[in-house]
Amino acid sequence: MSKQPTLTLIESLFSESKDYVDNRLELFKLKMIDKTSSVASSIIAYVALFVIFFIFFIVFNIGIALLIGDLIGKAYLGFLILAAIYGIAGVVLFSKRDKIFKTPITKMIIGKFL
Repeated sequence: MSKQPTLTLIESLFSESKDYVDNRLELFKLKMIDKTSSVASSIIAYVALFVIFFIFFIVFNIGIALLIGDLIGKAYLGFLILAAIYGIAGVVLFSKRDKIFKTPITKMIIGKFL
């Protein structure tokens, strides 16, 4: 080991410490960017799938309502029956919303960030 003055060793130590902190900060930023972009891309994919499924669902339900109405003899009754079924399903989903929606979505987002 060379004989450097103590002041030079301390300056070197502080310089390396500063470089280390800067590198750790940069690594943290890059990890957050990666995780944020992962969450954003997942959300965009889910939204796109939701829109496609929603359009399919609406058209499919119009067909079912017309079919029920044709079988009963009055088209509007098919829509009313289907609306009643979805109303009941909505009440059930609303009563279980935390278990069905909030908890899994929260776990997914936390899992992406960890």
